[in-house]
Amino acid sequence: MAYAIIKTGGKQYRVAAGDKIDVEKLDVAEGDTVTFGEVLVSGSGDSINVGAPFIEGATVTAKVLKQHRDDKVTAFKFKRRKGYHKTKGHRRHLTRLEIVSV
Repeated sequence: MAYAIIKTGGKQYRVAAGDKIDVEKLDVAEGDTVTFGEVLVSGSGDSINVGAPFIEGATVTAKVLKQHRDDKVTAFKFKRRKGYHKTKGHRRHLTRLEIVSV
């Protein structure tokens, strides 16, 4: 089974054809296709191809399933016996992708 490690949004993801992944928000509409040219590693079976830093000519194609927001994350800070506490929360904007080809 062929797989690849791609870089997007400052993170790296191991993907194979048919995988569904959530990545940092991409500025594309739902239903469009996205091509990632920053492929770090590709492999099939026992053979592995490692780029320095990227593999020339290698691409990964994905279809955008939806744009959505992640669950809420709450950060709570406090200092004991000082009466100090601060609550802050946020929801990340994400894009769900289905990998079409590696």
